[in-house]
Amino acid sequence: MDIIGQAFTPHRAQLSGAKTVPETYKRYFHRGISVKTIELPNSTSTTTTARRAEHTNLAAAAGGERDQLTSFEVHMASSTTDAADDRIPRIASTIRVIQDFPKPGIQFQDITTLLLDPRAFKDAIDLFVERYKDQNINVVAGIEARGFIFGPPIALAMGAKFVPMRKPKKLPGEVISEEYSLEYGTDKMEMHVGAVQSGERALVVDDLIATGGTLSAAIRLLERVGVHVVECACVIELPELKGRDRLGDKPLFVLIS
Repeated sequence: MDIIGQAFTPHRAQLSGAKTVPETYKRYFHRGISVKTIELPNSTSTTTTARRAEHTNLAAAAGGERDQLTSFEVHMASSTTDAADDRIPRIASTIRVIQDFPKPGIQFQDITTLLLDPRAFKDAIDLFVERYKDQNINVVAGIEARGFIFGPPIALAMGAKFVPMRKPKKLPGEVISEEYSLEYGTDKMEMHVGAVQSGERALVVDDLIATGGTLSAAIRLLERVGVHVVECACVIELPELKGRDRLGDKPLFVLIS
């Protein structure tokens, strides 16, 4: 049942027993949500594209059955981005969900399949750069480990430095650390002493926000040395875990929620 994250194109229906997919729409799966894009009749512009989403029971998806209709929320990359920007569904369609990883009950959001699609990967980077290129960002701080994937190209595109925020005993030089709580116990976030300077403006980047523990630790760590954290940016948010509530007054920007 590895249909999640696979793009549905016309005349290539993937579901067992499903009919041919009409030319009028494409379907993709992301995090158990089946999203259908429907072209309106006589449409000559993507701005007239109607979208709807339906929660899909994963166990029943192979049989083409569906659950009740609901909305699918996508945070666009800027207030000026066209609501019909096709980069967002293209990015979402490349993200695979792995069931019961790394332990039973977890639906792991696998962005490695996004990285296999150069166009979608570039789209994701471009959306972030478009948002922050005029905000005088000096520092892009990436959270270990997948923040190291998205942070450097964003920093390079904006002429900012990239600062890795790492787990304990991973950085070779003198470090400053910040402790944060886990479900059971605590952990620490570290960065090199002297990597940032007081008064600099930082963007904190990770692939995903769940409970918000690592992002909040990164914010505190940067603010302790006088850095102004402009915003946190992630590709994916799991809103049911309320991670943004732990960020205080710091804004969070995500592509897919």
